[in-house]
Parts: sequence; C-alpha cells; structure tokens
Amino acid sequence: LGVIRAAVETGKKVAVFADETRPFLQGSRLTAWELQRDQIPVTLICDNMAGYLMSQGEIDCVIVGADRIAANGDVANKIGTYTVAVLAREHGLPFYVAAPLSTIDLSLPDGGHIPIEERDRSEITHDGKKQLAPEGIAVRNPAFDVTPARLVSAIITERGVVRGDYEKGLKALFEDGA
Repeated sequence: LGVIRAAVETGKKVAVFADETRPFLQGSRLTAWELQRDQIPVTLICDNMAGYLMSQGEIDCVIVGADRIAANGDVANKIGTYTVAVLAREHGLPFYVAAPLSTIDLSLPDGGHIPIEERDRSEITHDGKKQLAPEGIAVRNPAFDVTPARLVSAIITERGVVRGDYEKGLKALFEDGA
C-alpha cells in the first residue's frame, strides 16, 4: 500500500478497488481497512469482478503485491493475480508489482521454480464449521499463482522501479550503491 499512499501524498487523485482476496479475505480484512483508515477512497469488490470494471473503463492501472519474485521478473502472489494480469493486458492497462526487496529471490531463475503451496480443502468447502460444498468433492486450493514477467509493466521497490529487462534490473537493485 506504500505506493498508493505515496501517490496520495504527492497530490494524485487516487481511488482503489480492493479485491476481497479469498479464501481468507485479506483484501476485506486488511487492505480495505488500512485504506479507509488512511482516508484513501476504497471500494471493496468480489475477486471475480475486476474484469467487469476494466471493461467499463473504471480502472486505470493495476497494482498488486508479491510474495516472491524470480530473477526473470516472474511474480508469485495470491491466487488470482495471474488472471488479473491477463485481464489488464486484454484491456491495455498497466500492471504494476509493488514489493519490498526481500521478496526478490535471484536464486530462482523463473516462476517455474517458485514452490506453490496447496492449502487445506476446508478453506473453500467450509465457512468455519459449516460445510458449504458437497461431501467428497474434489478440491484444488493453491495459495498462489505465478504471473509471467511479460505481463508485468514494472516492478516497484524501495530501491527503485524496474522495467523491461527484469533479470538485469532486479540484479542491479542489489549491487553496491544502488
């Protein structure tokens, strides 16, 4: 959220659509709460709604975080991030990743080397103790997906912004004097 706060501090008019971020609702419980606390206009949306808003011209750019960034600029983030990146590309919108240097792992050549955690089935079959899905239903519940670097317009860190040649640019962020 630092990038959004910085934009507001420089006088830019900002309004945010925050995805709910299932299954743990981090967007509802954390992102929307922090933005509202900071008096930044925020509208909470369901995870599957971003494409509709893009098609209606209501979104100017997409900014997401990252849990891990590979040396080539592939980005692992909460499940659904890849889908939003594809939608942004389809609608001609820039797709930015804002993340601290600590998320960049130059030892991983690309996103194919980022381990993707498969979460417990009950996170999507139950609401607390209440069962929502049919008993015995097959479930896939990966916590993250990988967005290919080709869909990323820029990676924004506390040391600077990297565009284009991510391998070279990300490595430069860690060099002395950067």
